[in-house]
Amino acid sequence: MDPDGYFDERVAASYDESSSDMFDPEVLGPTVDVLAELAGNGRALEFAIGTGRVALALSGRGVEVHGIELSKAMAAKLAEKPGADAIPVTIGDIATTRVEGSFSLVYLVFNTIGNLTSQQAQVACFRNAAAHLEPGGCFLIELLVPDLRRLPPGETMRVFHASETHWGIDEYDVANQGLVSHHFDLVDGRFELLSMPFRYAWPAELDLMAETAGLRLRDRWADWTRKPFTSESTAHVSVWGKPA
Repeated sequence: MDPDGYFDERVAASYDESSSDMFDPEVLGPTVDVLAELAGNGRALEFAIGTGRVALALSGRGVEVHGIELSKAMAAKLAEKPGADAIPVTIGDIATTRVEGSFSLVYLVFNTIGNLTSQQAQVACFRNAAAHLEPGGCFLIELLVPDLRRLPPGETMRVFHASETHWGIDEYDVANQGLVSHHFDLVDGRFELLSMPFRYAWPAELDLMAETAGLRLRDRWADWTRKPFTSESTAHVSVWGKPA
């Protein structure tokens, strides 16, 4: 894979604007509340730190934050922002890259574990997280629940967003738990296509990955406000703990 993966300079340049709703205090506030509580007086490590949306806010709460990021272009955008000098970032793959020391919290948000497109890589990510955790620490993931109930038999495509400037279409490969998100964005009067592959995983499969890494499920909520996770939940925030 290219060192910047699918998040090259073109994507990095508009990434914050394209996900501007994720910076809303009503979204970011509860996210940072949960992470700061889990980190406690310890250090936090963000897998796939990106342009620093969450890390900068968490660092602003007084938590020492480190990051791992595959894309040099995304990391460069983070480095341009106020407060970034307090957040060391290591360039590398979240499935295999190690940073020095141990952490009370490792976290991976905004569906990013799906960017690891094989089960083996996702399992390796859990093991990498566990290797960074101090005893009693925890690993947190934010992830959508696969939306297969809305996919009619025999069809592979589902529109998840439609507006005058952006169309989003998910293409499923159910047999292989594959998913390609196609984004059509209006740029300078014409639509440009960006397609990104993912591997979706159910919460139960993630629990099994955690077990193989020596972690145990501690909490699972429907969102960052800690609403109960139910059969109707479209996403989950899950926390696995390392035995003390």
